[in-house]
Amino acid sequence: MTRRPPTDDFSRQPPATLPLLVAFDLDGTLIADGARDIPVATAEALARLKALGVQVAIITGRDLPPDAVREAVQPDAVATNNGGRIEIGGTLHQESRFGPGDLEAVLAHELDDARIVLFAADCIYFDIPEGVQPEPWMLLRTHKPLSEAPHDDILKVGFYHLDVAALAGRLRQSHPHLVLTGAQPPYPHFLTVTPDGAHKGAALTLIAQALNVPLERTIAFGDSDNDEAMLEVAGHAVQVGTLPLLAQHAHQQVPNHLALAEYLNGLAERVEGQ
Repeated sequence: MTRRPPTDDFSRQPPATLPLLVAFDLDGTLIADGARDIPVATAEALARLKALGVQVAIITGRDLPPDAVREAVQPDAVATNNGGRIEIGGTLHQESRFGPGDLEAVLAHELDDARIVLFAADCIYFDIPEGVQPEPWMLLRTHKPLSEAPHDDILKVGFYHLDVAALAGRLRQSHPHLVLTGAQPPYPHFLTVTPDGAHKGAALTLIAQALNVPLERTIAFGDSDNDEAMLEVAGHAVQVGTLPLLAQHAHQQVPNHLALAEYLNGLAERVEGQ
């Protein structure tokens, strides 16, 4: 299913009566790419919506939302690892792990010198070559060498390499049930692999059901290819940024994450007017 391209004049309005659920990707959508804080104006707009009874979900590719973001947003639900781990009301609701043989197939890659990170619920596993500094976010979690990773407890695999697109193409042929994102703009050198069914569209569907919100009364916000499935199932889809890939999936578009506050305040005014 495809949708019409986004419109600059917001001629299609989102739902504005309760129950209502707004769901956000993090990087490039709710916050700047790689940031750990939410803009004050956006946090205030979300607090206004929550005071009106609107429910809020974070649905991210990250394995852990920044504490400052979680504190500012006070989300009703959080899905991490592209939907592979879902918390509702602060309680674990679902985790998706790789099935027998799938992780082994993913790790049997042909990328020399690829950097690989394996994500479990309570630990991440990676090897850093001598003389190379790990990314700062890697050190925020409990971490161990790849050789110690338990293959029955992995929720997500990340590859960093100039030619991850070739690996993505092979895996789509050999293991089409796995969920692959990245390996294309805006992340051409980063590939994420998650288990069968672990994607943001499934996460939004499950969260909406658990929070007693019909899907047609959900509004999803995203900026990159891992948001496609979420924008597709949402009742109203808002693209943040201008990635051409997402245009066919969105009803509306805002230029960047800094424009969200104005959009959300406009939504709050419509909810208040119902």
